[in-house]
Amino acid sequence: MNPEERVGIIGWGSYIPRWRLPLSEIVRVWGFNPKEPEELNVAEKSVAGIDEDAVTMGWEAAVNALRRARIDPGKIGAVWFGTESKPYAVKPSATIIAEALGITPETMATDLEFACRAASEALRISIGAVASGLINYALIIGSDTAQANPGDVLEFTASSAATALITGPKEESAAYFEASATFVTDTPDFWRRDHSRYPLHGEAFTGEPAYFKHIVGAVKLLMEKTGLKPEDFDYAIFHQPNGTFPLRVARMLGIPKEKVIPGLVTPFIGNSYNSSALIGLSRVLDKAKPGQRILLAPFGSGAGSDAYSIVVTDRITENQELAPTVDDYIVRKTLIDYALYAKYRRLINRIR
Repeated sequence: MNPEERVGIIGWGSYIPRWRLPLSEIVRVWGFNPKEPEELNVAEKSVAGIDEDAVTMGWEAAVNALRRARIDPGKIGAVWFGTESKPYAVKPSATIIAEALGITPETMATDLEFACRAASEALRISIGAVASGLINYALIIGSDTAQANPGDVLEFTASSAATALITGPKEESAAYFEASATFVTDTPDFWRRDHSRYPLHGEAFTGEPAYFKHIVGAVKLLMEKTGLKPEDFDYAIFHQPNGTFPLRVARMLGIPKEKVIPGLVTPFIGNSYNSSALIGLSRVLDKAKPGQRILLAPFGSGAGSDAYSIVVTDRITENQELAPTVDDYIVRKTLIDYALYAKYRRLINRIR
């Protein structure tokens, strides 16, 4: 038995802000080629409101996960928060959420960073902590209000959303882990230096040797470890920097697009960074059936990817309706223009 097989997902939940910026607004303001959004396969992106940040969104997602987990928050032995847009430069976000949910004081809590992979890194850590018996349950949150320099191509997709997972014993899970694998190298495809407000990206590195090399590497390691093949999976979820990369990496792995589309959320809300792959998993869990197998492969710039094989259990059906689904949040939207977007994301500083 792999250590992962002792651990499963007890609860899951996501949160997407209601505000949506059509990508046509970015084209209008900055003079991009109108076909650019079509090439990215993204129509709109979600925008955190003026009173929202990574912590408030993470709390919302965690509440939804707790509704499905149906456990006493006080039994959660660790809260791990993955983000690259935390509201405080020096102060943990994990402790705020833990306190607000009644998880403190007898718990571990920390923030993790690895670009868009930090929450996945937390997920792997939680598997080890639960499997070892160190803790009974862990709360993992991936939440970002992704930043992009106005007028940069990143602005098309950098969005806001959060996803939370509660891991615990396999016997209580709605879906359990079969195995996992990680593929990491030092590949400088995306970074933000200290005191810089917006990140930079090595655009030529974004696909290869970053995204595709690492996801393919992690998935192949997983398949070698387990003996599983693409046809053994009912769903495949990859990091979603846009709406085309996940479909392309699926082709590279011999996975038909029909297994990818159910978890593809970016075309509707953009790239929510640490929530990007996990919100795809959340959407699939919202509709999955017992016995189905899920391939999950998040990615983070810098660069690294994890791959997980996840099997759905009989408990999934009794949990699915206990909290809003990802699709509930997708359809709950209000369109805004670029001016409101700039105000909400504080791109304009008021002079007093």
